[in-house]
Amino acid sequence: MHNLIVLLLLSCLGVPAYGKDKPAYEIFNAKGRKSSYRTLYKKSQKSDIVLFGELHDNPVAHWLQFELAGDLHKSARVILGAEMFEADDQPTLDDYLSGSIDAASLDSLASLWPNYSTDYAPIVDLARKNRLPFIATNIPRRFARMVFKEGGFGVLERLSDEEKAWIAPLPIRFDPELPRYRKILSMEGDHGTPELVRAQAVKDATMAHFILLNHLPGHTFLHLNGAYHSDFFEGIVFYLRERNDSLRILTVSTVEQENIRRLEDENRGRADFIICVDENMTKTH
Repeated sequence: MHNLIVLLLLSCLGVPAYGKDKPAYEIFNAKGRKSSYRTLYKKSQKSDIVLFGELHDNPVAHWLQFELAGDLHKSARVILGAEMFEADDQPTLDDYLSGSIDAASLDSLASLWPNYSTDYAPIVDLARKNRLPFIATNIPRRFARMVFKEGGFGVLERLSDEEKAWIAPLPIRFDPELPRYRKILSMEGDHGTPELVRAQAVKDATMAHFILLNHLPGHTFLHLNGAYHSDFFEGIVFYLRERNDSLRILTVSTVEQENIRRLEDENRGRADFIICVDENMTKTH
């Protein structure tokens, strides 16, 4: 019996690292302490606005967005919205939500992202099934491109009144000293330009505008956006706070690390909750 026990122990010690459990993600709070989806959900219930920052090709972030949307719907009044829909597509999106058009028509009429069918359709269909509002919050990309190409917000003054209804009210306040905007300038290559920073800011301002325009008292507005738009409580958060500093805003970010058991220092403070995903996770596109 003694020899058998020794053999069993030796065999266990000899299990290679690649035989260990492989958790896909961990959730941490802003201080880097381990948290849980349950805590994130409970905090979301008590928030006016939840900015769920994703990595656009990360399946764990998309799945947790879907789960949170469904859970909030079951227990609270929820409004959904997303960066991935441009404001001028709101009538088309509303037609789909009401059942007036089908998925094929939505695809042909709206400016859907390439990964819409895998990553965002499930949440949109959740809204359609349960008659939940879903708000297209982003500036039409052609207007953001104008700001980028022509170097400033002044170009937006040339828009018609109808077109101006699809962006944040002019003039748009801009603080180029915000750390996340300054970081864009340090990006590699020739992409980190002042014009790109302004294009980012007009997106942030417009998303904040449509969130505030459609938020209702007693509701939680769950907004999906790229993590950079709300990381470190800047971007969209800056413009929300500028308009209404009494809002209860909760932020979520998504990061990828080699080791998900400990949140790396550079990711601490990134959001109220940080979803740390194994960097080997497969991508959605």
